[in-house]
Amino acid sequence: MTNTQVSLIQIDNYGPWTTTPEPRREVDLQTLQSRLFADVAQLVGAREGYAFFGRFDNMVAVTNGLDRTEHERIQTSLGNRYPVTSSVSIATGETPADALATASRRLQDSGSAQDSSRREVLRGETLADADRTDSDVQIAHFDVDDATGKYTDKLNEFDTFIRIEQGYAELMKHMREAHDSLSFFVGGDNVIAACSGMDEAGYRGAIDHVREAADVELKVGVGRARTPQEAGMTAKHELERCRADGTAVELGW
Repeated sequence: MTNTQVSLIQIDNYGPWTTTPEPRREVDLQTLQSRLFADVAQLVGAREGYAFFGRFDNMVAVTNGLDRTEHERIQTSLGNRYPVTSSVSIATGETPADALATASRRLQDSGSAQDSSRREVLRGETLADADRTDSDVQIAHFDVDDATGKYTDKLNEFDTFIRIEQGYAELMKHMREAHDSLSFFVGGDNVIAACSGMDEAGYRGAIDHVREAADVELKVGVGRARTPQEAGMTAKHELERCRADGTAVELGW
């Protein structure tokens, strides 16, 4: 098991705002969403966390090491920069999926995402420093094996995108259902997962599942540490080991 702290960041009253006083241009909404996520990623990342865009109006961050005051500062910064506010729910769990489920319930109990009266709610508690360890967070960095040679340099861009997304969808579903882990597409042919206490067999099983279900070959480097960024950097180095040695799974411990 792990000891993962997850923060759910949800834009307040976003659906109604996009149509008031009249529907806003989609290009403007896309620009706002992408810039807001970029700021969330930077604000969380500067504090050793990892943020993922999800559906953009909902973002998920792994935030071991961030306390409640730092979450408040992130909310304030976003409120100062954008015409919308955000509510945040923090939770911890033995698996990332457990933590996110708790965070989601807490935010839902505070009011609907489309409730005009809900503004900048902050719910939940962060991990006490005394409860933290050097192996709380397990991060896996998945990569499609030779995506450039197999897809990018052979197929048109949209068909390449379909193949990568099919592999991601199968991996995301398998990791959630089999291991209570949360996987996020992060661009190119890369997926980063916040994982439960998985072992090598679990990662090999995930790779085998994606190969059989989507005909996409993956490799993965894995790290574990006190903070998401530290675990993620170890995972990136282990992924480079996969590339150099031709292996499918490398664990950084």
